[in-house]
Amino acid sequence: MNLLKLQMVELIEKHKKVTTVADAMGLKQPTVSFHMKNLEQELGVQLFESRSGKVHLTEAGRSLYHYSLKINALAHEAERVVKEYDQLGRGSLKIGASYVPGTYILPRLLSSFTQAYPRIQLSLIVKTAPVIKELLVNHEIDLGIMSCEPFQMPPLLGETFCEDELVLICSPEHKLASYPQLFPDQIQSVPFLLHSPESSTRQLTMKWAQSNRVELNGHIELDSLEAIKQVVMLGESISFVSRLAVLREVERGELVFRPIPQNPFKRYVYYAYNLDRRQSALLEGFIQHLLNPVYNINTTR
Repeated sequence: MNLLKLQMVELIEKHKKVTTVADAMGLKQPTVSFHMKNLEQELGVQLFESRSGKVHLTEAGRSLYHYSLKINALAHEAERVVKEYDQLGRGSLKIGASYVPGTYILPRLLSSFTQAYPRIQLSLIVKTAPVIKELLVNHEIDLGIMSCEPFQMPPLLGETFCEDELVLICSPEHKLASYPQLFPDQIQSVPFLLHSPESSTRQLTMKWAQSNRVELNGHIELDSLEAIKQVVMLGESISFVSRLAVLREVERGELVFRPIPQNPFKRYVYYAYNLDRRQSALLEGFIQHLLNPVYNINTTR
């Protein structure tokens, strides 16, 4: 079993075609087929099966695929770290972020960092916080920045970047906008826009509703924060969102926000990394840039 064969397993799962895998690896199709059979002989179990003109992994193959992802990711990391050893002036950095920091915090940070270090390549993937954590565990990204509740998930280490306060938003013409302080029963009777089920905001919203014995009038579910803001601006609906996400709309008078009544739950923006990975000079340099108060739009640390 070698890296070439493990890369082949990963590509078979992705493409389901031997010819496509051969092209991706720069090999001939018979060579890939030979390695597939050879790997099955080495392990003494069937890993691949053909169905409807496609190649699929068996249950044993899926188990090997799970480890192939991690081993391949570690191999790429090892090669990259050695090549970039202690050189902040060049290299690449993979960052994952949940929606709020990925949209409202990181663009300015990434821009200023690349201006300071133009030879560095940065890539950003925006997913939900649970997905970002999984990518960190699997060594697929170098750093995760996410809005979520406090967490413990070895081997990940999460450090607080800033508080990400959830607030209630409504149109300036909405009846709730005239109240400086709200109560849970006032929210129960108003059309409420729900975030998608996998969203950390949705999870906190439902925890709040349960703790206050409120049955939300969740008539619409949206997986886009921008869409939620646009619907709220129309005047009828309300929602819970990150305060960081509505700063501009509030400044322009398009939305107003109020503290969520009787809300004991806290959410923060964390930067997190895998303790099993070596922290390169590049990663350390970016974290220091991240923590520079000049670039922190929420200075309450």
